[in-house]
Amino acid sequence: MKLKVTLAVILVVVILGLLAGVKYLQINTLLKTAAATVAPPIVVATATADSQSWPDELVAIGSIGAVQGVTVTTEIGGMIKEIAFESGRTVAAGDLLVRLDTSSEEAQLRALDAQADLAKINLERSRKLRADNTISQSELDTAETALKQNQANADNVRAIIAKKTIRAPFAGRLGIRQVNLGQFLDNGKPIVSLQSLNPVYANFSLPQQNLSGLHAGLPVRVTTDAYPGREFAGTLTTINPDLDESTRSITLQATLDNADEALRPGMFARVTVVLPSARDVLVIPQTAVISAPFGDTVFVLVPDTNAPAGGLAVRTQLVRTGSARGDYISVEAGLKKGERVVSAGLFRLRNGQSVVEDNTQSPKASQTPQPNNG
Repeated sequence: MKLKVTLAVILVVVILGLLAGVKYLQINTLLKTAAATVAPPIVVATATADSQSWPDELVAIGSIGAVQGVTVTTEIGGMIKEIAFESGRTVAAGDLLVRLDTSSEEAQLRALDAQADLAKINLERSRKLRADNTISQSELDTAETALKQNQANADNVRAIIAKKTIRAPFAGRLGIRQVNLGQFLDNGKPIVSLQSLNPVYANFSLPQQNLSGLHAGLPVRVTTDAYPGREFAGTLTTINPDLDESTRSITLQATLDNADEALRPGMFARVTVVLPSARDVLVIPQTAVISAPFGDTVFVLVPDTNAPAGGLAVRTQLVRTGSARGDYISVEAGLKKGERVVSAGLFRLRNGQSVVEDNTQSPKASQTPQPNNG
């Protein structure tokens, strides 16, 4: 009985050993097959790290301001009799905006004009009498003074009527109407915003160490989040004569054409002042750079040691990037001129991946890209 148990145990051990050997052979065969299998190369677009001459630039944050902009108000209160504008319309200088009730002033003016007419007649009569030596010089002087006083009184009422007739002080675009017909308008109460939108100003500041390189006439580029991809060209027109004592910065102002009124007062803007000097930089397309918390990386093309002669692979390379311009970004360290990097298709890659180069469908990078909105 004991012999039978021993034989059974030996038989089980032998069977388990055979199964383990078969399984080992199967796994080893699969591993060898996988090692012999080479992943097909990935098609990528590439670009060459090249040198470009970029003008030195000073970048600042600023805001857009109107060359002329006011909130139209009234100097004298009164009842609104007429509103002659619509919100958002363009007006010319002198266009009627609001007319207040002037009926009482017009009645006073008629009375004063009549008094002035009478004073004029009396003056003419006094001059004739004085010529005949019938009246004294003092009586003639009194008649002249009476005429001037009556005319001044009439002019004063005319001025009040003119102040109650509110006109556009300059050409521009109106905002939202803030008054209603029949409303009593207190002096100083806002009626409507009026802004001259072409041209416009870009107001910004730069540190005092940049002052020596600045002068009026330098070209300026302005971008804003409201119009991604669009640049507005202008000229540096004013440099403030004094500095801000708290920040030691200098305030500057650029003037920009704004024929389509795209830029509006109060708009946030990024302002770039282009200096006359230039520097050589190594650039690659911005699409070639992968940004990560540990730093920026690119995929550099290298010979593929696992492929026939002429095959390509990629190598991960850390780089230090600088400023950007259009589709390009400057590389301050990590690349050499002439090295080729992957510019499209890089998110499918890994270090050592075999690749095939195909630039037929890749758009050409530019310093001044023009997005196609069609």
